[in-house]
Amino acid sequence: MSEPVFQVIARRWRPRRFDELVGQEHIVRILRNALTTKQIAHAYLFVGPRGTGKTTTARILAKALNCGKEASPDFSVDDPVCLEIEQGNCLDVIEIDAASNRSIEDAKKIREECQVPPVNCRYKIFIIDEVHQLTKDAFNTLLKTLEEPPAWVKFILATTESDKVLPTITSRCQRLEFHPISETVIAAQLARIVKADGVQAEPAALNAIARIANGGMRDSQSILDQVISFSGKKVTEADVLSIYGLASAQQVSDLAKGIAQSDAKLVISLCDKFHAEGRDLMRVMNDLQLLVRAAVLDAVKQGGSSAHLGATLTTEKLVGLLECLQVSEQ
Repeated sequence: MSEPVFQVIARRWRPRRFDELVGQEHIVRILRNALTTKQIAHAYLFVGPRGTGKTTTARILAKALNCGKEASPDFSVDDPVCLEIEQGNCLDVIEIDAASNRSIEDAKKIREECQVPPVNCRYKIFIIDEVHQLTKDAFNTLLKTLEEPPAWVKFILATTESDKVLPTITSRCQRLEFHPISETVIAAQLARIVKADGVQAEPAALNAIARIANGGMRDSQSILDQVISFSGKKVTEADVLSIYGLASAQQVSDLAKGIAQSDAKLVISLCDKFHAEGRDLMRVMNDLQLLVRAAVLDAVKQGGSSAHLGATLTTEKLVGLLECLQVSEQ
């Protein structure tokens, strides 16, 4: 008897319904309202950093449009059409990677397929990932179809680089902005995952993973997979920091405090320790900038000064420190 096929966390925990999407509540609200009021655009442009849920949301929208007796935000994930879409077997939901299907000939194929009604679904849906990779000629080939597609066709375009999408394409779509997901939200989702999977993980370890992920839920889950492979069923902050060469949040906080208090001895000692332990110094610089930026915002709220870094500094001094760190990074 064959063993069950291993699936990475990012696949096992991929949201299947709108209610399961994490960190993009504004997107969920827009799409749910559109489905409820039957005011569904013929073309959407999903814009945002990698790993923030663009393709996943596109698939959920495809299911909402095609599952059940009518398009609805509250569909059954056990519907046969939903299962086909999830498994990539639905003939009427066509996913295209624009990085490898970017030519004018590929665009012509899409245009021709639009003229054929769906086989089993209400709508024929084209999900074009990394759409900015299409050539200018390919974009132009799709213009007319994208503006006035047949009634049974919906387009969902996704991109990490919206500035490379032609304005004539953007103007024909309803644009939805996917935001980087906050570290707090990512850490909370990772806590749910490890609890369900029977893994013990220190909160500080999950916070560290969330820091590394830079707002990407998928990246955080891939990192968690790697850390579990290294640590087994007990994940510690020390393991995460060791694998990725990070300084701990406490160490970065101590460094910021040393700078704020002009404690050269502490600053040099910490920098020597980072170097000896092989920590990623550029990452330390980035984390330090985030702390200083938070202090700047706090100083503005407090009316001109902040003790956020461990010593009271004026807004001007904090801004100067932030500028110095940004210059040092170059």
